[in-house]
Amino acid sequence: MNTDIRSLAVASAGKATAVVAVVLLALGAWGLWLILRDPYPQVANAWLGGLVAAGATAAGTLPVVFSQRLSDKVQDTMFGFGAGVMLAASAFSLVVPGIEAARELGRGPWGAGLTVGAAILLGAAALLWLERTVPHEHFIKGKEGHDARKLKRTWLFVFAVMLHNLPEGLAIGVGYGGTDAVRGSALATGIAIQDIPEGLVVAVALLAAGYGRTFSVALGMTSGLIEPVGALGGAAVMAWSSMLLPWGLGFAAGAMLFVISHEIIPESHRKGHEVFATGGLMIGFVLMMLLDTALA
Repeated sequence: MNTDIRSLAVASAGKATAVVAVVLLALGAWGLWLILRDPYPQVANAWLGGLVAAGATAAGTLPVVFSQRLSDKVQDTMFGFGAGVMLAASAFSLVVPGIEAARELGRGPWGAGLTVGAAILLGAAALLWLERTVPHEHFIKGKEGHDARKLKRTWLFVFAVMLHNLPEGLAIGVGYGGTDAVRGSALATGIAIQDIPEGLVVAVALLAAGYGRTFSVALGMTSGLIEPVGALGGAAVMAWSSMLLPWGLGFAAGAMLFVISHEIIPESHRKGHEVFATGGLMIGFVLMMLLDTALA
């Protein structure tokens, strides 16, 4: 009896701590937005866009509270959809504006293309370096990175999700900090849309890997918190110097393209549902293309 009462008290204390942490995080995020709003409106908008994307990731995990799992076919379709949104965002929201920005800075057609192309390769190389350096665990290939075997499996998954979401946050920040607010909003909206199924897939995958339902949902919800941090950093760098705009846009595009090719597409194809994954990719690409071209 005493053991049951003690367990109930511990569970209640844990829930109360979680609620307090959420409230404090929300107040801190709101306070930072108020601080940035007047002196640095672009950075403030990027922070808000990153928070919206993080909220979409959290919302996507909620069905796991009520459902045991999704079919592999549905998961792969969602992976493909997310890849399609990110591909279109890379092309229409980052690469094309990056080339336009380079030409506005006085570079010719070849110079503008080479500048953004070099930035794309640099962004991909940076993600590859993080991939090789930061310990993490893929659902496909297992443990990777320096000293990965020495860390608990939970932290490896956390680092893997952070590596996955960081380019999205950078893209939002660069979009707001370097381009107009309308284009930045279109990019943030597209990423938030694809973050909903992404959050669901992460939570379902953690559940399938043997983690508890509460932990899977909690980690899925927190997996998007790196996005407002990345958005804040990307927007701050762009606000510092307009000369960095084509480089920042290309860098964010390269980082996203690396994640798409290295992680999302292979994961969506490994269970034999290539047709559904490709269909999801096409729909996601068209949706993001329409958001970007119609709202810009």
